[in-house]
This record gives sequence, C-alpha cells and structure tokens, in this order.
Amino acid sequence: MAKHVGVVTACQVLGLPRSSFYRAREKDTSWQEVGAKAPQPPRALSEEEKRKVRQMLNSERFQDFTPREVYATLLDEGQYLCHWRTMYRILDEHDEVRERRNQLRHPNHPKPELLATGPNQVWSWDITKLLGPVKWSYYYLYVILDIFSRYVVGWMVADRESAALARELVGQTCIKQGIQPEQLTLHADRGSPMIAKSLALLLADLGVTKTHSRPYVSDDNPFSEAQFKTLKYRPNYPERFGCQIDARAWSRVFFDWYNHEHHHSALGLLTPADVHYGRSAEIFHKRQQVLQAAYEINPERFVKGPPKPPEIPVEVWINPPRKSAEDTNEAIVVVAEAVDPEGNSEGSGELSASPQQIYKEIVEVTL
Repeated sequence: MAKHVGVVTACQVLGLPRSSFYRAREKDTSWQEVGAKAPQPPRALSEEEKRKVRQMLNSERFQDFTPREVYATLLDEGQYLCHWRTMYRILDEHDEVRERRNQLRHPNHPKPELLATGPNQVWSWDITKLLGPVKWSYYYLYVILDIFSRYVVGWMVADRESAALARELVGQTCIKQGIQPEQLTLHADRGSPMIAKSLALLLADLGVTKTHSRPYVSDDNPFSEAQFKTLKYRPNYPERFGCQIDARAWSRVFFDWYNHEHHHSALGLLTPADVHYGRSAEIFHKRQQVLQAAYEINPERFVKGPPKPPEIPVEVWINPPRKSAEDTNEAIVVVAEAVDPEGNSEGSGELSASPQQIYKEIVEVTL
C-alpha cells in the first residue's frame, strides 16, 4: 500500500504509528543479502537521468561552475534536471566533489635566504609610524639597518610614505657608506615604496641586489622589526610627537645612542658601531685581558675555568637553510666518536669531548 499512497497515508489508514513501521522495517534484513543492494526509492533518479546530470555538470560549458550555478542557469533557461543537492550527491558518487571554478593560483614565493659575513653586505629597511599630535596624524620613520653589525646606516622622518623619498634615502646612504656595484643586497617587505619601479631602477643603476619578504609573512624581515621594537620600548619614547621637528630631534638622539652606546646582546655585547667599523677584535682582546687579570686574582670564583668574553658573530642569516638528513647523520657520528673514539660497541665509559661540546655539535647540526 505504501508504494501507491505513501507511508504517511498508509499508516493513517491502518492506524499504525509511523515509528513502529520504520522500526519494523529496520529489523527486516531480508534484502541485506551478500551482494544485494538497498531497494531503490521510487522517487530516485534513474541511472540514465544521473548520467545525463553528470554529463551536464562536466560539460565544457559548466565544468567551471558550481552545482548551484548550474542549477540556477538551467532554471533561467527553462530546464530542470534535479535539485543542486542531488547534483552534489551524483558528483560525490564519482569522487568529483572538489573546487570546480577556474581560480587564479598565486605563485609560490621562495623563502629569502640571505647571509652576511661582514658589514655592508646585506641591509634591511622598513618604515614605521610615529603618532602625531592629534588622532589619525602620523609621521613616518624610514630606517636602513645593516643586519651583520645592526648599525643604522641611514634614517629619515617624513610626513608620508613615498617611493621618491625612499629612493633619495637609499641613494644617499649608499654614497655615504661607499657601496660598490655587486657588493650589497637590500632587503625589505612588500610595501608600496619598497616595490616601486623608481627604487628598483635606482638599485639597478647602483648594482645593488634587491630582495623582498614573502607576502603576508611578517618574520621575513626580522632585524628591522626588532630594531623598531627597541625604539618604541625606550623609556623616554613619547606617546605622541608634537611636530615633525620633534620626531626628528628625538630620533637623532636615539640613533646616536643605538649605534654608539647600546651594547647589543647579539653582537657579544659590543655596540653596532664597533662591529660596523672593525673595532670588535681589538675590544675583544682588551676584554680578555681584563677577565684574565680577574681570574688570576681570584681563580676560585671561576669554577668553570678562565672566563672568556661573549663571542662575536661571524655570520648572520635571514632565514638560514635547514640542515639536511646527511648533516644530521654526521652529527650522530660525531657524538658516537666522542663517546667511544675506538668504535667499540661496549664503549670505553669515558668521553673524549665534554658534554657541552657534544651538545653544541648536536645543536649546530640539527637546528
């Protein structure tokens, strides 16, 4: 009866609750034999109708359309095949539910990997806002930083972001630092002044290589960002600047302190000017003499032996390359040889290298 008048009407005529009917049907597993299929609902599309719908969806005309778009387009043309939800089910039966639209694919931007082993090899530059005297008023601080020495080689305060101003600052800074062709790489993010054609032409004329951060990646320009944090966390950094002259005067004092007085933790507690102008070796030697004299007076106070000044970096990276599996295997061999130099399986029980040296080997290779 349900096949002819429907389940609701049949249950009403027989006085049977529909829930009892469905429960009884669930218990009836006579049709669930091995290899048997569930009974086809009378309202379902036939195989021929499904094939027609699938051909329409995958046709050259609609292959880039979503089922909703196809459904609406066909309705406007006076044609109805099935509901768009049914279209999705038909596609799903053939594992074809995926992005159908022809969309623009953004290029895979490579990660910039920049190495500096001395001053004036890689510069990083950026622009930050300084709050003006009233709300929504700003001044713009342009800063060019040498990533090896952390020395601010050029800066400028302006009332706007401008490619022309950036071009002027970069050109004057290169002249002041005596940059030769093919010597320098200039790195920046993708702000409009940084990617301006006029600046690119200037850098080409100067023989300076330009690189940019990946889109929407904030840590591809870490040195400029860290320098801006140092600037804005100074105790005397004002909440607002009264005028552009005030901003320029405060910046002048700050950069003089930063370059010549600030003992940078990443530079072995040397100032950026000491590293930039080649005074680091002399200062390191003097510090070693002072520490050696202190050790000779009170050696018992230095339980780890004669003290040494903080090391001076020999290379600085923006995005250092990851070590390969071969390098990791080499580190394991180094540790194994340090534990047992003779290569015996049982081991000698003594280390040929200190634990600190072994740990340093592992960290240098695996990071």
